Amino acid sequence: MKTMTATEVSRNFASVLDMAEHGETIVITRGGRRLATLGPTSAGNGAALKEFFATHHFDESFADDVAAVRDLLTDEVSASWPDA
Repeated sequence: MKTMTATEVSRNFASVLDMAEHGETIVITRGGRRLATLGPTSAGNGAALKEFFATHHFDESFADDVAAVRDLLTDEVSASWPDA
């Protein structure tokens, strides 16, 4: 793990991204305090999402609830705008 100041990161951003691309994790500091951590992202192929949907069952009325709320919001928004 490498530690760099925000100024160093901003001056060398392309190099910092290269480091992250090659597996390095960079801790970014400002005034001696940790602000953020930049690192490589996981390479997902959708298997975890597919597994999630296979193991979690959703409420059958969820889609109807979402549609009802969307209709309510659409009606409120369209009613507040004057006709052109």
